[in-house]
Amino acid sequence: CVQAFRARNWWVASIDVVENEEASASVVVKMTDSFTEQADQVTAEVGKLLGEEKVDAILCVAGGWAGGNAKSKSLFKNCDLMWKQSIWTSTISSHLATKHLKEGGLLTLAGAKAALDGTPGLPWIPR
Repeated sequence: CVQAFRARNWWVASIDVVENEEASASVVVKMTDSFTEQADQVTAEVGKLLGEEKVDAILCVAGGWAGGNAKSKSLFKNCDLMWKQSIWTSTISSHLATKHLKEGGLLTLAGAKAALDGTPGLPWIPR
């Protein structure tokens, strides 16, 4: 995404667990087991970056899927990972939109790329 937007000379801020050197600016998310800590950290750093400036769009492309079933030993671990990758990121992005999105701006919660190909291991969902 960043390459495509930068190729059009758009200003792009990346919010991720690693710095994106191609972005105009980067906010590096600190990994934590506390949603409130992560939300506060990202909100504060984006606030410092943007100040009173508003943006045209916020695109949340984070997301993830971990298969399994309710009997699996990894059920809780997989759920925790999915919540952190999908729910936390969408919620934080939505909150950032209330503070930094221009009137009529775009908030997109695209989710996991896996959604484009169907859900592995769930044969009743069409691909």
